[in-house]
Amino acid sequence: MTSTALGIPMVGARRADGDTAAERAARGPSPFLIDSHGRRAIDLRVSLTDKCNLRCTYCMPAEGLDWMPGQELLTDEELLRLIRLAVDSLGVTEVRFTGGEPLLRKGILGLISEVGRFPSRPEMSLTTNGIGFARRAEDFAAAGLDRINISLDSLDPSTFIQLTRRDRHRDVIAALDAAAKAGLGPVKINAVLLRGINDHEAADLLAFAVERGYQLRFIEQMPLDAGHGWNRTSMVTADEIQTALSARFRLTPHRAARAGAPAELFDVDGGPGTVGIIASVTRPFCGDCDRTRLTADGQVRSCLFSRSETDLRAMLRAGATDDEIADTWRLAMWRKLPGHGINDPSFLQPDRPMSAIGG
Repeated sequence: MTSTALGIPMVGARRADGDTAAERAARGPSPFLIDSHGRRAIDLRVSLTDKCNLRCTYCMPAEGLDWMPGQELLTDEELLRLIRLAVDSLGVTEVRFTGGEPLLRKGILGLISEVGRFPSRPEMSLTTNGIGFARRAEDFAAAGLDRINISLDSLDPSTFIQLTRRDRHRDVIAALDAAAKAGLGPVKINAVLLRGINDHEAADLLAFAVERGYQLRFIEQMPLDAGHGWNRTSMVTADEIQTALSARFRLTPHRAARAGAPAELFDVDGGPGTVGIIASVTRPFCGDCDRTRLTADGQVRSCLFSRSETDLRAMLRAGATDDEIADTWRLAMWRKLPGHGINDPSFLQPDRPMSAIGG
């Protein structure tokens, strides 16, 4: 067995150590990433770096964090091998590149281009803060990126500075415009509301998005900050967001099936505009989760809030075969818990902050 700084045993290196006969029998012959609760992971979130060029107050301290040493990060070749394995052998159909801030990863365009040439090409998306994206939007479209999510928590430049500790509001607005012009649609906006800071902007953000054809997604603040300062009582809830939006807009449940999507969708004033609310805390959607995550240093996480990880980097560098890695990944998914347990009194926040996990 090997272990990480989390202090929790991981699934072993090489073959899936600890994979009992009962588990093997229960898992059956399926090649896919299925868990013991009947869910199948088809959406792979790949973190390319833990670094970020913003310092959002709900994510990290003003001085930043101790970034992962370069030798701990997966190389481009290692990333491509694991993504190809997930797509070709494990049934993954969607790949989202995240961070940290993924635009800080050198060679990101090459990675996207290579994944786009896989025989079983997955849908590819990118979650970014948008800094520096405007001048590269056409390059990303040409590389094969399908769509993009850009974070924007405020329409007020001064509030943006207060939240991110950086004066880059114009860069984000430009990134949204450039993404739309490059055909990376639907362009989605991710917004986190903080009580007493930007929570009064909910309706304004939605008006901005609908007017420009963007799809807005409000995300409840989650316990994934580096300082572990998250407080349930100060979190702006999904109910509060929905109430604030309903004061100006008519919201009706979207007719399309939600399936494994994290956002609960509503049509705005009858459509075609929509708004989504990702209520991981107050309206958990764990029962339909279809995601698996790969951190920048090669750890598989079956849940965003997991306190255990499976080290695929060690297997890669020890010469494991694709079959051995795939079987270990399958076992990690099989042991996925039924839910994240945020609302359980025993819940403990993950040691890794969001920037080191990947969204």
